[in-house]
Amino acid sequence: MKILVVTQYFWPEEFKINDLCLELVSRGHEVTVYTGLPNYPEGKFFKGYSFVGPYNEYLNKVKVIRVPLIPRGKNKNLKLALNYLSFFISASLLAPFLVRGKFDKIFIFEPSPITVAIPAIFLKYLKKTPIILWVQDLWPDSLVATGVVKNNFLLKCVEVLVRWIYQRCEKIFITSRGFFQNISAMGVPPQKIMYWPQWAESVFGNLENLEKFHDENIPPDGFKLMFAGNIGSSQDIKTLVEAAVILKSKKNIKFLILGDGLMKKWAQDEVLKKNIIDTFIFLGKKPVEMMPYYFSKADVMIVSLTDTKLFSITVPAKLQAYLASGKPILGSLNGEGAHIINDWKAGITCQASSPQFLAEKIVQMSLMSPSELNDMGQNARSCYISEFERGKLISILESEFEKLNYE
Repeated sequence: MKILVVTQYFWPEEFKINDLCLELVSRGHEVTVYTGLPNYPEGKFFKGYSFVGPYNEYLNKVKVIRVPLIPRGKNKNLKLALNYLSFFISASLLAPFLVRGKFDKIFIFEPSPITVAIPAIFLKYLKKTPIILWVQDLWPDSLVATGVVKNNFLLKCVEVLVRWIYQRCEKIFITSRGFFQNISAMGVPPQKIMYWPQWAESVFGNLENLEKFHDENIPPDGFKLMFAGNIGSSQDIKTLVEAAVILKSKKNIKFLILGDGLMKKWAQDEVLKKNIIDTFIFLGKKPVEMMPYYFSKADVMIVSLTDTKLFSITVPAKLQAYLASGKPILGSLNGEGAHIINDWKAGITCQASSPQFLAEKIVQMSLMSPSELNDMGQNARSCYISEFERGKLISILESEFEKLNYE
């Protein structure tokens, strides 16, 4: 099949869509990606990219077509809004000139913003090609949950736009079963909605050749909790910092923070202010191929989301990577993510956004025997193989592509 993938984010930015495109190509499909200039999460163009390009390149056999956009910047809602607007406007206007030829299917990767679907819908009618929209982030719900938009009129306008987008997609994939009710409430027939979760990159199940990596910033001893991924307000880094303050006297408990994001600078300032720099350690952003090494150094992986209605129906993408790695998990979250951890006995959970409860659970896990933690880790791995195995999920996508017809 000739597949057109429309996404605002793509390699060298680290998103699930990179892995999907490479796997589809390895299965014999011809994949073209229509995307923007890479600038996430740093907020500035990656080295080697600028307004002069490059606008055409290849990732292995994946053809990449880029359009100009305004970088998202750091901690500024206006700059972020301009980033979203600039992509969908330039991608829509330039589509007839840049995206040539026929395609069998169009696939939209939507972690946020939903406006990424607009140029794809334009191309749907231009190419007479059916669309699958993979919803990672619910709009306008996420705008409310993060406090980015508070104006009711503007939120209503976004809702109208979302309804318009959903109704023009032949199929809508959702990453959490909890999304079903919200999307069907937008007037989407139930048969058009399908649960299709995320998976972990294949490196997370590989524990070979880890000795070639080393990071002297990782403490040699102590009970190590590792948070990996985007450091943002949604990930509730504030609760982790406050829990670390509560546990300040317990020097054997170490928080290892792996990643980057808009809240990292705030967190670093707080850690310095609260004098917990010896127990709350920032390791920085690392390439995905190094993740198994870092995960192997942790006793427990920690996943957190803020206490909102939206995040109670969200399954954070990092959870699959934790499960695939066979590590016990401590969840500071509600709803869908907590159910997965608890149902599979892959760790323990506590109420979201509660530093005191989180601190208590950390102490509880630090007192567990190695065999208890190992059992949780094995349960986590079993959960991943049963529910989120990469090859099985991508085969399901291929099957859905075959069934899909232009409406």
